[in-house]
Amino acid sequence: MSQHKPRLLLYCQHSLGMGHWVRAMTLANALSREFRVTFLNGGRAPDHQAAIADLDMLNLPPLGMGEDHQLYSQDDRYSVKESLARRRQLVLDTYAMLRPEVVLIELFPFGRKKLAGELLPLLKAARRDKQDMPLVLCSLRDIMVNARKDQSRHDERARWITDRYFDGLLVHADPRFARLEDSFRPRHPLKTPLLYTGFVGPRRTTTTIKSCRSGVLVSAGGGMVGAALFQAAVQAHAINWALKKLPMTIVAGPFLPEADWQDLAEQVKGMDGLTLLRSVPAMQPLLEAHSLSVSQCGYNTVMDILESRTPALVVPFVRGQEDEQSQRAQKLAQLGLVKDLNPAELTGQRLAEQILELRDFAPNPTGLDLAGADHTVRLIQELLTSKRDTNAESRPEEYAHAC
Repeated sequence: MSQHKPRLLLYCQHSLGMGHWVRAMTLANALSREFRVTFLNGGRAPDHQAAIADLDMLNLPPLGMGEDHQLYSQDDRYSVKESLARRRQLVLDTYAMLRPEVVLIELFPFGRKKLAGELLPLLKAARRDKQDMPLVLCSLRDIMVNARKDQSRHDERARWITDRYFDGLLVHADPRFARLEDSFRPRHPLKTPLLYTGFVGPRRTTTTIKSCRSGVLVSAGGGMVGAALFQAAVQAHAINWALKKLPMTIVAGPFLPEADWQDLAEQVKGMDGLTLLRSVPAMQPLLEAHSLSVSQCGYNTVMDILESRTPALVVPFVRGQEDEQSQRAQKLAQLGLVKDLNPAELTGQRLAEQILELRDFAPNPTGLDLAGADHTVRLIQELLTSKRDTNAESRPEEYAHAC
């Protein structure tokens, strides 16, 4: 008889860009080798997403986050209130039907406070499930937002929920680069076990780095907030093409607003040496074909850069309390892994100068741990085994024998 794959419920909500989605899908791909994964997707999914074997995708009524930090519906059939109600019921129904042995929730309660109405009921249902007693884990990126006005209160609330409902925290970072306490400071110490997985980097698509690289690749993740970088890049290209005939490829991203995409497409018409792409299935092959990279500094973009070992200039996205990318950019620059440009200094002329200087930049060869997906699978397996052993010991003797 073939070995039963444990059932794993993975919840992910992306709102502004694709970072959470890409990281969660990378994890889902790795986890599906050992688990039967059901993926609860709360945001708009890219059209080009490839199917993953042994993964069941359930798309909730999609919600996004506006510049005012308010939720908005990405499905015209439902209002935000209607979406939240339908989502809550779908989440609970899926849990009841699936009876997962592992529940993996991305980011909450360290973020996604506005979605507590669907996540707290899920966590409470898992804790009430005395028969199956699922392993409940939180999946976190390397750096948390820590510029909220009520940051101390937010961190303490996240700590309380974590200690009450979670069995462990999986931080997808190399602790040599970032530790949770760098950006998370609750008033009381966290009691929930904390495990560093290493960074969740992409699986290599080629066996060797190409030696015939040329040109500059410009990207901004999903593109939702990439318009300013793309406009500066077009201006920089005009300058550097006239000086050095340096070609450029811009990947706008599937979530760049349509009006910005049309403006960009019109602007680059007839420009020599510039290729404009709406989106691509994967960035890594393009990075390995180009000699330089210019991008924002989202988690997954950085993983692609580090894996491809492409000399890179990062221009972090910063708006309001969103300081995660600037923190990441500063840490990477301090380690000699990338060059960084303050977004307040972003102009076509400044970017053109920085691109030319980037040609002489050699990234620090000392690598960070990018095997976080495989480490995550192993850690969850170990935690699940330990949880099963503990559950068996805590059950009545006759029930344990019956199992």
